[in-house]
Amino acid sequence: MQIREFAKFTGVSVRTLHYYDEIGLLKPSHVDPSTGYRYYDEEALLRMQEILFYRELDFSLNSIRQIISSPNYDKTKALNEQKQLLKLKKERIERLIHAIDGAMKGENVMKAFDDSEFEKYKSEAQEKWGKTEAYQQHAEKTKNYSKEKQNSLVQDMDAILAEFSLCMNSGAAPASPEAQSLVKKLQNHISMNYYNCTNEILAGLGQMYVADERFKSNIDRHADGTASYISEAIKVYCAT
Repeated sequence: MQIREFAKFTGVSVRTLHYYDEIGLLKPSHVDPSTGYRYYDEEALLRMQEILFYRELDFSLNSIRQIISSPNYDKTKALNEQKQLLKLKKERIERLIHAIDGAMKGENVMKAFDDSEFEKYKSEAQEKWGKTEAYQQHAEKTKNYSKEKQNSLVQDMDAILAEFSLCMNSGAAPASPEAQSLVKKLQNHISMNYYNCTNEILAGLGQMYVADERFKSNIDRHADGTASYISEAIKVYCAT
């Protein structure tokens, strides 16, 4: 199928498919070298189904990419886990519907908002699915970190992000030597303290900084536009 046909069939916009291609989540099955047209086959359709299940369960795009790209990924087991998560989500929705009836009668229905079982199961499943090499390195390096060490590393990372905002406000372009030096500093910080941050992983982080609203908001605390600036600087760095 051509990209527009595939988009219509899956209910996903063409723009979203372009973005999935850009971040390595879903690549076209074939790209015509003479026209640039993207084509998708049955294998791509099955992968899209997996992505949509994870999106329904509120997994971030970066998490989905790491999970389904992991060498330990077992599709059948993952589908069973997804089914259980969807059942828990269904039970929660039904509980909330009943709670509305109770609230209309003046009853205290705060317990209906307890989402702990779903979140616990989701966290366990995501940890199990996402045990990539980087995940394992992270677990090994950080297992003996004290609370003080963890806080210190968070502060160091925040200081690097603040340097990016100052660099941006100085007028330096993302491709400037100053910005590129900061990208290297960021990569080294992650590699030394968490896991081997390859250019491929770094590129994924750069995309996540702007795609995931939680990361974007946190980074933009330093100055509006910092997340996008870092993302562009990383893109330049990884392309060279």
